[in-house]
Amino acid sequence: MDNTTLDAHDMAMMRLAIKQAQRGAEQDEVPVGAVVYRGNELLATAHNLRESGNDPTAHAEILALRNAAKTIGSWRLTDCTIAVTLEPCPMCTGALVNARIARLVYGAADPKMGCVDTLYQLCGDSRFNHRVQVVAGIMADECGQLLTTFFEARR
Repeated sequence: MDNTTLDAHDMAMMRLAIKQAQRGAEQDEVPVGAVVYRGNELLATAHNLRESGNDPTAHAEILALRNAAKTIGSWRLTDCTIAVTLEPCPMCTGALVNARIARLVYGAADPKMGCVDTLYQLCGDSRFNHRVQVVAGIMADECGQLLTTFFEARR
């Protein structure tokens, strides 16, 4: 399988990321979930914790990367994939590149902060020393609906 191909395992991991996002929403966090895996091995799951932790860096992706790195004992996640419900922001996209993550699978595009495809294309920027393979739009409607429902309830 090449890095841009999606398989049943990627879909299962996205469903797990969606469950993480739902857990976040239940805790009044913006519903974004992330899962890091290496082959069939689940390394870490996370959801946003910015509100409860009063931490601007506690995005699902950052927390999942930290936990995955602890799990494998290395900050280099070269053989790993991350599934995220929302296109990563500039901070998180930078973290993916810095962690040397192999693949990103994401759901909904983010027109306000997305830096993988929407506002910038940081994962594929040839000026960086690492590029991340991207598979976009996976279960995008379901991922986007989580966010729409969350924000409509707060208006």
